[in-house]
Amino acid sequence: MNILQVTNKVPFPAKDGGAIACMNLTRGFSQLGHRVTVLAMNTLKHHVQPNEIPEDIKQLATFKLVDVPARINAFAALVNLLFSQKPYNAVRFIDKNFSDALVELLTNNQFDIIQLEGLYVCPYIPVIRKYSKATVVYRAHNVEFEIWERAAKLSHGLKKIYLQNLSKRIRRFEKGLLNSYDVLVPITSRDGDRLDKLGNVKDKLVSQTGVDTSRLVADKSEMEFPSLFHLGSLEWAPNQEGVLWFIENCWPEIHKTYPELRFYVAGRNAPQWLIDKLNVDGVVFEGEVADAYRFMNSKAIMIVPLFSGSGMRIKIIEGMALGKSIISTSIGAEGITVTDGEDIRIANDATGFIAAISQLIEDKDYFERIGNNAAAFIRENFDNLAITEKLTGFYKQYTK
Repeated sequence: MNILQVTNKVPFPAKDGGAIACMNLTRGFSQLGHRVTVLAMNTLKHHVQPNEIPEDIKQLATFKLVDVPARINAFAALVNLLFSQKPYNAVRFIDKNFSDALVELLTNNQFDIIQLEGLYVCPYIPVIRKYSKATVVYRAHNVEFEIWERAAKLSHGLKKIYLQNLSKRIRRFEKGLLNSYDVLVPITSRDGDRLDKLGNVKDKLVSQTGVDTSRLVADKSEMEFPSLFHLGSLEWAPNQEGVLWFIENCWPEIHKTYPELRFYVAGRNAPQWLIDKLNVDGVVFEGEVADAYRFMNSKAIMIVPLFSGSGMRIKIIEGMALGKSIISTSIGAEGITVTDGEDIRIANDATGFIAAISQLIEDKDYFERIGNNAAAFIRENFDNLAITEKLTGFYKQYTK
């Protein structure tokens, strides 16, 4: 098949969940012998020079990068709030240059599948319909309005009011785009059910983000035990909120009980205000690490204290594949059919996190068992090539 992936961010480097979800399928499609083109918005925030993409990645697909500013501007956000009913998050990605590039690509190529990576490229479906007969797939990375709805519940004052308004706008926007595609591919069963309740009537296949287990190799030779760590994009509000909650509500007691224990926080694009708040005794801010897998291998217990967000956390999948013992909230582990106490620990309050950390530190055999079970679970359920093969088999029913 000839497959076009359309995304609102260049999926290289694949360091965050959205980029990993896109790139892993690109890799899977290519390994199965399909022709792949990736049309990506090259935004100011995540700008990539074409020559920065290495040759082994370029061999997977033809990459078309289109400069789209997608600025986050306070004045523009205020104008949008006052004079528009559309969510500002979506408006930033509606761009004539990108539309023109899409038209040119569709005019000169015949695709079998056009896979839209996330909600914010769905407004281009009318353009696709006009210039292509391909099957249009909406790959829902999450239920977008839930991210902001949950964030609003954790906020206060004017921020709470703004986020409530934004979540309602995104919900209306998300609902309005339902069924404009041919096929729905949610990343989790829960998201698929939520979109069905919103009004989706199109055929769907739940297709989780897989990982290449041959590239995720556990190595405990340099592991610091005991140690805690968090790894994730630190520009993403749910990660910021979660890390600060953990430091404020859990860390004082943990640090008192285990004064030599270190909590390592790593991730890209941390704002200065967050870095300042991480300046706490026993907390080590690492910033963006050069090799995420090596970093994870060097630490013991992974902490994922998420109370908002939606979709599936790829970093949990990768951590499990590396045999990490992970403590996460129920929201953090959404979409992953884990079993508390067997391949992960689930905690939703400070008491639960502190108890789980103590048990994993005090009982090394239990710590090892959780990690080994986690790695086996990922090998059995999240092999990228097997997931991609199932997805392309599903697509073949709908090619025209």
